[in-house]
Amino acid sequence: MSPTPDSRRSAIAEEQAFLDTATALRDRLLARLADEVADAALDGDRALHRVLRAQHDELLLASDRLVFGRLDGLDGVVWRIGRVGVREDDVRAEPLVLDWRAPAARPFYTATPVDPQGQARRRHIRTEGAVVVGVEDEPLDGSSASDLVGEGALLAALDRRRTGRMSTAVSTLQREQDEVVRADASGPLIVQGGPGTGKTVVALHRVAYLLFTHRQLAERAVLVLGPSPRFLDYIAQVLPALGETAVVSATCDTLVPGAEVTRAEDRVVSEIKGRAAWQRALEERVAALRPRPRDLELRWEGERHVVDRAVVAQLLASVRARPHHRARTAFAEQLHQVLAELIAEHREAALAEVEEGFEDILARVDRGLGGAAHDGPATGSDVDGRLSEEEVDELRAAIAEHPTIARFVEHWWPTLDAGEVLRGFLADPVPLGGFLTPGEVALVVAEPRGWSSGDIPLLDAVADLLGDADPARGRAESIADRARAQRGWTYGHVVVDEAQELSEMQWHMVLRRCPARSITAVGDIDQAEASHRHTSWARAVHATLGESWTAAELTICYRTPSEVMALTAPVLEKAGSRNTPPRAVRSSGVTPWERSTTTADLPGAAREAVAELAGRRRGGTVGVVTARAHVAPLKALLGNEFPVLTATEAKGLEWDATLVVDPEGITAEPRGWNGLYVALTRCTQELGQLRIA
Repeated sequence: MSPTPDSRRSAIAEEQAFLDTATALRDRLLARLADEVADAALDGDRALHRVLRAQHDELLLASDRLVFGRLDGLDGVVWRIGRVGVREDDVRAEPLVLDWRAPAARPFYTATPVDPQGQARRRHIRTEGAVVVGVEDEPLDGSSASDLVGEGALLAALDRRRTGRMSTAVSTLQREQDEVVRADASGPLIVQGGPGTGKTVVALHRVAYLLFTHRQLAERAVLVLGPSPRFLDYIAQVLPALGETAVVSATCDTLVPGAEVTRAEDRVVSEIKGRAAWQRALEERVAALRPRPRDLELRWEGERHVVDRAVVAQLLASVRARPHHRARTAFAEQLHQVLAELIAEHREAALAEVEEGFEDILARVDRGLGGAAHDGPATGSDVDGRLSEEEVDELRAAIAEHPTIARFVEHWWPTLDAGEVLRGFLADPVPLGGFLTPGEVALVVAEPRGWSSGDIPLLDAVADLLGDADPARGRAESIADRARAQRGWTYGHVVVDEAQELSEMQWHMVLRRCPARSITAVGDIDQAEASHRHTSWARAVHATLGESWTAAELTICYRTPSEVMALTAPVLEKAGSRNTPPRAVRSSGVTPWERSTTTADLPGAAREAVAELAGRRRGGTVGVVTARAHVAPLKALLGNEFPVLTATEAKGLEWDATLVVDPEGITAEPRGWNGLYVALTRCTQELGQLRIA
């Protein structure tokens, strides 16, 4: 039964009254927190200041959709759901607004008429600022057959004009999406999802959920890895809007501080450098750079002391498992101790000789005096010459601080630069020949100077094997800033978007940053355009994760209209896909169109087509996806108003309308059918194709 205008007005008035109450409470809490933040700053309590500032900022950001939902239980209990929890100072009191991440809020996303989970009704509340502008009631008594949660609210959100930035979806998450958001985080979770299934938004909301549920994760921060800086800019507003700041966003190319990608790389070489075999080869290379056992001759206060080869071998063996520079530090500390003990033994021996000679002198004197000078047995000095433990420790400390000893250690076990080590390895055909073919070795050795994307994972591996030469770090203001500055930082959780593009060596980069393997990877194996040839997740992650990962799948396409998804089946078949395309839940009512033009007329035809799309999508967004050869001229033609991207660059992005220029040119590129699949599925409303006859 449809609601009457009067009942709708009454419901809106009811929710407006509640929103007014919640807003007033939020404002009081904000004022109190602002005072507490100021007091903590004056007191110099940085830890408390960070906590209070985070609470203040979370409440401040929650002004948009402070309340967006309501659950009416079969037992009469009513909950309002919002972006954050809002409660009175009494922590024992029930919250006025329930945080969407709280367990009690989960039925808002998962209850269905078949499985109502104790709920009688779900209400979606639409607000503009502090004003309620609409409500949508969803009975959970079986009278509705839709498998979508809040279908009206969802479709309204999907039809909304795109702004060029991703927004939150806390009020419209669907059941299968919520299952991924709240899935266990104890091991790698790999989420397969076709275009428009909400992979990215699910991954980001999962970050917010995990930081809320597992507060300790914020102590180590969360890393979000995206495919490109453009993509990271596109999603930049989502997590702050959800109240989360303990997050570092990066691409694989930017994970090593100080290293910059300065050149492109041939796909063949990129595939070679992405193989897992490099990890073992680099381990062997760095291990070979460690010094070998030999007698070590050191001088202290003019005296020569020799540390025996067998002792050196024992010290080296004791630090073998540590990274190169940390092993050197540990070895040096043990060497200082050994040298201190050698010096102590030398002094004891010297004193013993002096004492023995002194006793002989006393004995001769005694005999000359007829024994009258010594009533008892001859004992010499009462001091045995042995250094106490405290004196040995003082001697060791002096050795550790002495510049001559430090220079000796540096000469024998020098500090290494990761870049220099890798450059030397890449230029040396002998070790490369141990795991590459002669033809592959020739390609790698011929590479010019400068880092490529394929070099960064190798550089990261070498840097990890070497370890920090100087582990001392300054303390940045925020956890995220500290994590961003330190290559070796380990995160509480890692999210990888467009994970199908990662090479095996890039997966090694991910695992180094989260040894606990609390990882969420989302992607579409059918959109893979990287140089590797993986066509399944099992093959893509076998070298690094083995079989120790959990799979999940998103099967419903919310973004791309059914008219466009109907075009993708033959494209997927030619791409070699074995997956079922996601099911589109909406129609835009616009039939995809295509035109033909000549190479000479392409600029004019492209300008005209983009202008038409922009005119029909006034206030929305239009994107152009094309073959690589057309990107530069079309960018020059269209300027900065309309993005012109390759299929690879467009991955993860969306526009109201998309113009695909030269689809045949896209399919002619490496893994081109996968690229065309990406290009066709970027729009939310209208798709046009411009073919070159």
